[in-house]
Amino acid sequence: MQNISAGWLYPIILTAGALQAWGPPMNHTLRVSLENPWLASLVSFLPIVALLTCLIMCLPHPLPTAEGLAAMPWWAPLGGVIGAFAVIAGLLFVGTVGAGAFAGLTITANILMSLAIDRFGMFGMPVHELNAGRVAGAALMVAGITLISKF
Repeated sequence: MQNISAGWLYPIILTAGALQAWGPPMNHTLRVSLENPWLASLVSFLPIVALLTCLIMCLPHPLPTAEGLAAMPWWAPLGGVIGAFAVIAGLLFVGTVGAGAFAGLTITANILMSLAIDRFGMFGMPVHELNAGRVAGAALMVAGITLISKF
């Protein structure tokens, strides 16, 4: 997957982003149907576990090496827990604030945190300095979500 050309990379990422907007409303409906938000969260993750299990069984290589596992930072596997928090927030709150406000708030917060991650090279990411364009883009995101949430 690392050899995907740039011509395909952005459309795939845009599609993933568009599909992400489906998750919170779908999970909200799951929560309403099942009544229990924790059970709904578990049910939401079961198809992911099944899909990834099938992919690992069908495409088992490369497997991790002992050296790679030993060099892995302690926090590296916690990304899934972070994602679970986002899923649970969607289960609980998208019905109250609406899909647009929920997505706008999460995306704006994501952009602002991503700028900090880039600026400081957190989690092993290469440093990307803040500049006027990035700051202006962040300000526009904040202004945009303010309008979406207010109206």
